[in-house]
Amino acid sequence: MAKPTVALVGRPNVGKSTIFNKLVGKKISIIEDIPGVTRDRIYGNVSFNNYNYHLIDTGGIDIANEDFNKEIKIQVQIAIDEADIVLFVVDGIEGLTSNDYVVKDMLLRSQKKVIVVINKVDSKKSKDNLYDFYELGFDTYVNVSGEQNIGIYELQEEITKDFPVIEDVYDESVVKFSIIGRPNVGKSSLVNAILNEERSIVADIAGTTRDAIDTAFKYHKQDMVVIDTAGMRKKGRIYENVEKYSLLRSLKAIDRSDVCVIVIDASEGIIEHDKHIAGYAIEAGKGIVIAVNKWDLTDSSIKDFTKLIRNNFPFISYAPIVFVSALTKKRIHTLLPKVLKAFENSKKEIKTSVLNEVINEAYVLNLPPTYKGKRLKIYFSNQVSIKPPTFNIQVNSKGLIHFSYKRYLENKLRESFDFEGTPIVLNFKNKGEEEF
Repeated sequence: MAKPTVALVGRPNVGKSTIFNKLVGKKISIIEDIPGVTRDRIYGNVSFNNYNYHLIDTGGIDIANEDFNKEIKIQVQIAIDEADIVLFVVDGIEGLTSNDYVVKDMLLRSQKKVIVVINKVDSKKSKDNLYDFYELGFDTYVNVSGEQNIGIYELQEEITKDFPVIEDVYDESVVKFSIIGRPNVGKSSLVNAILNEERSIVADIAGTTRDAIDTAFKYHKQDMVVIDTAGMRKKGRIYENVEKYSLLRSLKAIDRSDVCVIVIDASEGIIEHDKHIAGYAIEAGKGIVIAVNKWDLTDSSIKDFTKLIRNNFPFISYAPIVFVSALTKKRIHTLLPKVLKAFENSKKEIKTSVLNEVINEAYVLNLPPTYKGKRLKIYFSNQVSIKPPTFNIQVNSKGLIHFSYKRYLENKLRESFDFEGTPIVLNFKNKGEEEF
């Protein structure tokens, strides 16, 4: 079962981004006292009481700004379409406005579950306006103050109260991999080439794909599932041509994957959106393979294009790169072995004695610099989980860890053990600190 999706909508400056950050637990959205500053949808993952869901932040609808409002309304409509629950944020201090009624009409047409979130209730002025919001005609209202963290827990309870427990429908031995990337890079064509049959809808129109489709198959007796963001878009939804609107579907596919295949269009090169999509796969801790598709349409050499990728994606230097053509099926055979290897490496477990030997040797070979007369000491290391491989390293003081030394230790682990295709996580803790 897919992770539920929740969208924040409302007019400008009602505090959507502040509430977004409170729910996600970190500052992601831009917060500024300028209406319409959150122009693009922002995505986050929320965990609450053993429940998880996607959260989308959107720009504010303002009927006074026609040019700007047209794009915002498109974004908001997409967010509503994708959401299971919509949080309609209103301003308790200012009360109802004509913009609120525009949002209300969009939500009534959607027939989605709506929670009206009355923000800024910490102000005395808001008490005079509270009952006016019931004119909107929705069933559920929650009073909050995003700034003061009032009512956020109650809001979380209301959001998740009807959420089902999400269970994986596949056995742990099944390799689940997603084909992700911006529109029109050939994701569905690549799936068809892998399966060697036309199971996915393919068209030369960006945004043809709408919902994630799973296809189970066997590869050298290994059970595998390829997750493609495939399926026809609804007629007339021209806004799906815009690249950034594909991101949520990629997030949903990433969540359910062991390995993500990031598809890049060789004929167009690398653009910023490719990096955004890769960033979400990294944040989710998934194995990664980079597939350069349409390799038949470029005169570039593998050496030069590999260098281009490594320069643009320095944060996933561990990801293998394959060069393929879904159209001609050339080099398609190189992809699945890399996916399998990334999957196996993500489950790799290192013996504690061997791990400590490697870490201690790395420490002796390159002692960390002193800081204010103190030097980092490493006492003990052990692996605590897989998918991705995660290691706890016990030290004298976490404050002495510099990111460059952390990267040095990670590189030493990668030199000693084959972690191609998978991220690894190093957690440093002070001696005596409880396990986490």
